[in-house]
Amino acid sequence: MAKDSFLVGLIGAGIGPSLSPALHEREADRQGLRYLYRLIDIDVLGVPPEAVGDLVRSARDLGFDGLNITHPCKQLVIEHLDGLSAQAEALGAVNTVVFEGGRAVGHNTDVTGFAASFARGLPDVPLERVVQLGAGGAGAAVAHATLTLGAERVTVVDALADRAAALAASLDRHFGAGRAAHATPDRLPQLLADADGIVHATPTGMAAHPGLPFPAELLHPGLWVAEVVYRPLETELLGTARAIGCATLDGGGMAAFQAADAFRLFTGREPDAARMLADIGELAGAVSAPK
Repeated sequence: MAKDSFLVGLIGAGIGPSLSPALHEREADRQGLRYLYRLIDIDVLGVPPEAVGDLVRSARDLGFDGLNITHPCKQLVIEHLDGLSAQAEALGAVNTVVFEGGRAVGHNTDVTGFAASFARGLPDVPLERVVQLGAGGAGAAVAHATLTLGAERVTVVDALADRAAALAASLDRHFGAGRAAHATPDRLPQLLADADGIVHATPTGMAAHPGLPFPAELLHPGLWVAEVVYRPLETELLGTARAIGCATLDGGGMAAFQAADAFRLFTGREPDAARMLADIGELAGAVSAPK
């Protein structure tokens, strides 16, 4: 008899506004499953990101079926897992942990989620020169996705120069020499002036981290702007970019598609991704169409 009851959760910092519980539970309700999705907020618990290993072990011992992992724990969690999917290993970042027979196995649904959202929302934009701001856990996933979608070259920009260099080196190993470069934020004016588009993959703009990730004057109408943040859907970056005529993509699609992929891993059941995208629209305001 197929299992029909699931307990899952999300580990991260400042995750109170997360729509993941509602996204997963709505789809489970439609499939006739008993499904509880709990937030495990390290800020609320008063523990550092390095406690993620203890939290994963506790969840496994308490009978959880799996966990989603978000900022700032996507890379820190890896050393505490028993195995990784090929994609998670290549990325060096995990956003989904499945408990299988006492083992904790890490996966990454961010890369497939972003690729599906981008292909749907910005299908015809140029991809010769792409700038990506942010080289953390989400950054690794979306950089892989962007190159998989056909970008000729991605320049990774991060305030932590070593982190940007490490991601660029990893991308070159995976996709071929010359496909990735790295830079520090002081080079953004020159990089964005020559770029086709920018992927924003830092927490700036989230409900808990409001603001712009770089000066608004660096935007120009020839630039497309793709956002990873989805709560709120309309970040200050997207609003500013749209106002000057940029084609834009909000983070709602990535959130819906990565959640659908995680739901499949947790339950072994096929989710309706289009239905989950509609849920994002209801829960966080209509997913913006590119303009």
